[in-house]
Amino acid sequence: MKRRHFTLLAALLIVTAALPYALQARDFKVISYNIRNSGGAANAAKADGDNCWMNRRQATINLLKREKPDMIGMQEVLPDQLAFINKKAKGYGHIGVGRDDGKNEGENMVIYYNKKRFRLLDSATRWLSATPDEVSLGWDGACRRTVTYVLLQEKKTGKQVAYLNTHLDHVGPTARRESVLLLCKLIDELVPAGVPVILGGDMNSTIEDDIFRPLEQRAHMKVARDVAPITDNEGTFNGWGRHADVIDHFFVRDVTPLEFHCLKGDYGAPFISDHYPISLTFSF
Repeated sequence: MKRRHFTLLAALLIVTAALPYALQARDFKVISYNIRNSGGAANAAKADGDNCWMNRRQATINLLKREKPDMIGMQEVLPDQLAFINKKAKGYGHIGVGRDDGKNEGENMVIYYNKKRFRLLDSATRWLSATPDEVSLGWDGACRRTVTYVLLQEKKTGKQVAYLNTHLDHVGPTARRESVLLLCKLIDELVPAGVPVILGGDMNSTIEDDIFRPLEQRAHMKVARDVAPITDNEGTFNGWGRHADVIDHFFVRDVTPLEFHCLKGDYGAPFISDHYPISLTFSF
């Protein structure tokens, strides 16, 4: 009998060790997702043809229901999209403002967080420019760009984690470079000492670009895709099936990445966006 119990225990340990980290414990999941702006309420059923927002919007809700992220940072969210998601995203709180007026106008770099699991302690929006505290255009950027910051406290343990969601400019190389330097400064200014940090978003640059070196050297952050023991090398920008560029990234500090995935599954539309969402399961 003892030998049988020992054999069963040994088999259980072997199976458990082989399971992915996310199956051993719930841990936490954060998703970064450029949803592709709708073109505005008047164009939501026309912009992007068959890939218009009206044909894709339920896929975004399906993503939330299937993946169950604890946090999700979305880029390019216009007011009509925000209203739809807010109505459907039950159990999530959200933080973010329109980039064009600091209220409702323009794209929103919104962060949703699980209200059952997290308490919001602090939040902020800054513009990626030489005057980050006011609505402004940065350097040679084609658009106003922002970063949304939240400081969350897990209700069960009291542990805190900071999350920043951003979208670097798609045209201006100086804007992208200066924005990364500003992000390093904002992390230092906004995040309390010793609190783990996650920075994610559509960076419009591959990870080999040297604009990201300050995140490693000054902010002491690591590329989550590179350090997660379970990971992939899938492209994130798909251009509705024409490209496979890796331009969406997560950077972490004092966080243990467990699994990184580019979410290319079927959520109810041929393409959920012209970007695939990226997912990071982590502990801290």
